[in-house]
Amino acid sequence: MKILMVLTSHDKLGNTGKKTGFWLEEFAAPFYVLKDAGHDITLASPAGGQPPLDPKSDEIDAQTDATERFKQDKDAQAQLAITEKLAEIDIAKFDGVFYPGGHGPLWDLTESPESKAIIEGALASGKPVALVCHAPAVLKNVTNADGEPVVKDRTVTGFTNEEEDAVGLTDVVPFLLEDVLKEQGGKFTKAGVFEVHVVEDGLLITGQNPPSSEQAAKKLLEALADTD
Repeated sequence: MKILMVLTSHDKLGNTGKKTGFWLEEFAAPFYVLKDAGHDITLASPAGGQPPLDPKSDEIDAQTDATERFKQDKDAQAQLAITEKLAEIDIAKFDGVFYPGGHGPLWDLTESPESKAIIEGALASGKPVALVCHAPAVLKNVTNADGEPVVKDRTVTGFTNEEEDAVGLTDVVPFLLEDVLKEQGGKFTKAGVFEVHVVEDGLLITGQNPPSSEQAAKKLLEALADTD
């Protein structure tokens, strides 16, 4: 099957002067879960080309087996360097979608009409969409056919207020993901800080944090098998 992975193009962490982007583990673990299952993966981002890596996700304490594998994988690195432009993506050509997190999506993908159209198009045509950590924030402006927020009355999760506080960025981010999803009528659930937590509600799969990225991708695999 053909899977679309959507990454951020935003690299500025608010007004801190520091860099952000996508979180390496949240890309690498799902990438290999899906690739090892035999699926064809297309990478896209708003600007196309090389998406920015959050430097914090490249530090020693953030490494996992998947990130180490990626660092040895020249083919995957080359693929990541030439992501397609989101505006040129036709969701009709794909069977499922995965959004890695990192703080970057809070600024660009949440406001992207192309991202909104991709998610709405996928769900409307019976295709599963998985988002992990900060990526569920991109659901902020996504609606159902009736114009209601797509998360209304759905069980969802994402990076929690407690986790944002733990990384010291509560006053830096443009909004708190947990608050926004609740305001839109989402049934927000969570485990402990940085504990694995993934929920599935219909075609929508959300994971709470970086440790949840592999499990979120496995849930997407199961959903793809059900739609096969």
